[in-house]
Amino acid sequence: MVRLPLTPEEVERGQRLGALLRRARGKRSMLDIALAARVSPETLRKIESGRVATPAFPTIAAIADVLGLSLDAVWAEIRQPEEGAEVAHSGHRAREPLAS
Repeated sequence: MVRLPLTPEEVERGQRLGALLRRARGKRSMLDIALAARVSPETLRKIESGRVATPAFPTIAAIADVLGLSLDAVWAEIRQPEEGAEVAHSGHRAREPLAS
C-alpha cells in the first residue's frame, strides 16, 4: 500500500495533537501512560513529537481515555485554530462538539 504524502494541514494537526497529549500527560511518565493505553512507548513518543501525524483512531481513543480526555475535546483542540477562540476552564479551547 502506498501512502500519500501528508498535507501541511495534517502535519500541523499532528503537531497540535502531540502538544495536547504532552500537556495532558503532565508529569506522568510516558511509559506509564503507554502501558495503561496498551500502546508501545515508542508509538506514544512518536505521536507526542508529531512524527506520527495521523495515528489510528483506536490508538488515540485509548491514549485519550487514559489521560481523561474526551474525544470531542481532542478533536476541538487539534482542529484548525480559530482566532479569538475562548479557552475553557479545563485549558482546552471551547468549541462545538462533534456531530454524531
